[in-house]
Amino acid sequence: MDLAVTQEQAELRRTVRDFLDKTSPETEVRRLMETADGYDPDTWRRLAGELGVAGLTLPEEHGGAGYGFVELGIVLEEAGRSLLCAPLLSTVVLAASTLLALDDEQARADYLPGIAAGTTIATLALTEAAGRWDGPDAVTTTAARGAHGWTVTGTKAHVLDGHLAALLLVAARTDAGTSVFAVDGDAPGVHRQPRATLDQTRRQADLTFTAAPARLLGDEGAAWPALARVLDLAAVAVATEQVGGAARVLDMAVGYAKSRVQFGRPIGSFQAVKHKLANIHLDVETARSAARYGLWAAAGSPPDLPLAASLAKACCGDAYVTAATENIQVHGGIGFTWEHPAHLYLKRAHSSRQLFGNAADHRQRLARQVLAEQPE
Repeated sequence: MDLAVTQEQAELRRTVRDFLDKTSPETEVRRLMETADGYDPDTWRRLAGELGVAGLTLPEEHGGAGYGFVELGIVLEEAGRSLLCAPLLSTVVLAASTLLALDDEQARADYLPGIAAGTTIATLALTEAAGRWDGPDAVTTTAARGAHGWTVTGTKAHVLDGHLAALLLVAARTDAGTSVFAVDGDAPGVHRQPRATLDQTRRQADLTFTAAPARLLGDEGAAWPALARVLDLAAVAVATEQVGGAARVLDMAVGYAKSRVQFGRPIGSFQAVKHKLANIHLDVETARSAARYGLWAAAGSPPDLPLAASLAKACCGDAYVTAATENIQVHGGIGFTWEHPAHLYLKRAHSSRQLFGNAADHRQRLARQVLAEQPE
């Protein structure tokens, strides 16, 4: 295992951070929170196309750069740091990873070039009303084959960027088992309902399919192993985002502790504040190590990915919530106001902790994996 950062990766981080500092400052994040779509098309086009972020991990024959999940993790960490409002997680992680995981070369040739160019916004519609993500039994949406091809019927909930995605990858059941279908977002029989959420920087929607025309991807009934891998990749991706957000709120807390003066001295000189900041720093660095382990497993060690993904998601989710909460405590009264950015990070921290399983879910999953490896 080599977790060292290369010069090329360091340059990628610098480039992405410079771009997001200019295009995703707090003022822009607040503006996009109030828009219908929740993202800026021009910023996404530049991030996806000019910087090549959307195609970073995609094969070169489909318009991508051919890099691994470690490089994508750098982008995700910087996106979490800046609270980027864009379809990055839905399109680049969920949808693209699903297409790569399924055994369907024609689908990859048809859909990945648009994703790599930033012209196709896509997402994965998996979870339903119960919010479960942990197995094929959670999928109750059905697909049927008729004289004119496949149709999908059912409801999906909490679909990331489902209100605007042009390509919907829908998990549905057939007589053969769990399958994945491509559905045009504007197809007849598709109804989108934006969902009100705690975190206004990341949009979700509920989707209802009523005999919506669909295209089967891969082999019928054989999709769950691919979806399980995608969910592990998504857990690592969110964990990496959480590291970026946690590091940002630590910087905010340290900066404020240095400048805020009480009783004739900076509050950062008081022992209680020092201890609080030291504990946040420890949590952030522990989370960063867990996330890097997850990225390493995602990039080159598939057998380690399930365990590494759960470890990262549990550790990073708790670290982000703790850091965001303590940041508000360090700031005092001003940290509770709408005008201060601290609450934006707190909401993102709580929201992202629930995506693809919370810390308790992943600790239970970790325990099952560890116990399964123990000799009797």
